[in-house]
Amino acid sequence: MIWHLVAAIVVGVAAAGVALFLRKISGKRLPKWIIPVFAGVGMLAYQVHTEYDWFDHKKMSLPEGSVVVSTEEPGSPWRPWTFAIPMTTAFTVLDEASVNSRMVNNQNIVEFMLYRFEKQHVDRVKNQAFVINCDSRELLPMNLQRELDLTERRILGEDDPLYLIICQ
Repeated sequence: MIWHLVAAIVVGVAAAGVALFLRKISGKRLPKWIIPVFAGVGMLAYQVHTEYDWFDHKKMSLPEGSVVVSTEEPGSPWRPWTFAIPMTTAFTVLDEASVNSRMVNNQNIVEFMLYRFEKQHVDRVKNQAFVINCDSRELLPMNLQRELDLTERRILGEDDPLYLIICQ
């Protein structure tokens, strides 16, 4: 977090330097206020770029065998540009190394781990074990004691990416 602040300040100083240079080569015909405007626009542009690059940066740092199964791109009123150009703020990853498939009562049952990454002031990662019945498309989370939580049962659609990756 501190490095982002330092980087934003450096970008602001560099942008102010560009404005100062432009003012100098224009024979001081450009107004003085262009310098802080360039600094502010530079810092804002850096921040917007960093926020939009978050998902790609995180995706590149995932270990081999990780598959992104869903993303969230909600718009925010305090970031009005996200309604026009969506920004990924959360995504879910399947750890293919954790996939454990077996037959129980002639039904294909698969255990696996999902990791949910959320962009906040400090990135949050939550992991959860799940079980899916590939025949009925039932998805059940598991608690810390590896017991099924029947109250959170969901039926996945036939075109759900998680179902397609694990069961097909």
